[in-house]
Amino acid sequence: MGRRQMGWVLVGVVVMVVGMAFVPGPVEAQGCAGAGSNFGACAGAPAAAAAPAAPSLYKRLGGREGISGVVDDFVTNMVADARVNARFKDMKAPEVFKLKANIADQICDATGGPCSYLGRDMKTTHKGMKITEAEWNATVENLTKALDKHKVGAKEKTELLGALGPMKGDIVGQ
Repeated sequence: MGRRQMGWVLVGVVVMVVGMAFVPGPVEAQGCAGAGSNFGACAGAPAAAAAPAAPSLYKRLGGREGISGVVDDFVTNMVADARVNARFKDMKAPEVFKLKANIADQICDATGGPCSYLGRDMKTTHKGMKITEAEWNATVENLTKALDKHKVGAKEKTELLGALGPMKGDIVGQ
């Protein structure tokens, strides 16, 4: 399978980065000289506490192991789906391995994990492939099915799938 075909599976896996830490503004001291300044609080004034950072989407998906499980099932779903499997029928085992690794790296990178996705952008990857609306829908359904199998929470699923909409124009009909 060529890079163009391999990249098409990456369609549903670029996601939003989540979990920016709350950073408080200047300490507001009440009744002290210089109140409202950036010089800190007066003695005895309570210190502003920062809210703990929310875990990244990467961590909420189960880290590398959780993502790999979802990716394995996603690729299995794509290969078994008559609506899209013609694009994968000639793949050899090393190509399937590489495909899964690329998808997992892309999800890991996009969700705040320690990986780097070094693949091509979606428009370049899908140029000339003429992905149809039906194939797009099948891909989203297959990813959702994999996420459901791994009991990914509704919030995490929404965040992950939420990135698909903006990518559609770079994939369908190219």
